[in-house]
Amino acid sequence: METHERIAALFDRVGVEGRLHAVDLATGAEVGLRADDQVVIASMFKVLVLLEFARQVVAGQVDPAERVVVTRADRLGGWGTAGCVDDAELSLRDLAYFMMSVSDNTAADLLLRRIGLDTVQLLAAELGLARTRIVGGPRQVLETMFADVGARDDAEFARLFPALPPERVRAMRVLDPAHTTSSTPRELTRLLTLVWEDEAGPAEACAMVRALMSRQIFWTRIASGFDEAVRVSAKTGTLPSLHMECGVVEYPDGGRYALAVFARSRRLDLRRLDVDLTVGRAARTAVDALRGEDFSAPCGGEGTGPVLG
Repeated sequence: METHERIAALFDRVGVEGRLHAVDLATGAEVGLRADDQVVIASMFKVLVLLEFARQVVAGQVDPAERVVVTRADRLGGWGTAGCVDDAELSLRDLAYFMMSVSDNTAADLLLRRIGLDTVQLLAAELGLARTRIVGGPRQVLETMFADVGARDDAEFARLFPALPPERVRAMRVLDPAHTTSSTPRELTRLLTLVWEDEAGPAEACAMVRALMSRQIFWTRIASGFDEAVRVSAKTGTLPSLHMECGVVEYPDGGRYALAVFARSRRLDLRRLDVDLTVGRAARTAVDALRGEDFSAPCGGEGTGPVLG
């Protein structure tokens, strides 16, 4: 069985549509499954936000120690400062840390406000990511969701959303790559390759991106497929029915592999540990093929896990 067929079978077993691209940073060898499909990338766009922030820091355009007050009006709910009750003051670089480590949506919005949405869009174009489309930050995406549901605020959204029929949820613009922030698996691995090869900007800026991506706390997706000796630097993305992650895995022998893995479930559950673990198995299967090794992972079963960003 070909590698892409083995990966497709893994996704089929848990009832999801899968897409994947993996590339060996040393040789350029690749493994793909629908790698050029346009896909929603959700919070994975934060890698580009971080890269532009790091480039501006190195260029002296932004002081990373600049203080920011996160107010009630800024908060979206969720992880990090997004879920704080009281106003919080911290530096821009600490906003970047929370954005990447716990996928803090408010931190992402505040950083985007500081560095400019247009500069992030121009950065994607500069790097040759012609199919990567950034429509706005988390707040803009959330407002789109409110409008599609007919909610005036987050409280009304929280009341209305659970009662929506599945077809109404699937019709939301946030789940359609033609109407929200999107890219392709291949373009995301290109972005990561450029960062890991110090070709996405000054070496110091690329190093900042790598360091913060290595501090993500979530481990149930790509990282779940690899031994602890393998370093995983990654960024998740999650929406109803969508489980995704991109990242780079680095082996003790020096092997480095960029990955972008997407799973679209027929169910709308956010907490599906079986899907998350399948993302890890698919990633491991692709990397082992690139390394000329064989990985036989157990299929696992149904389960629940943390809501990821």
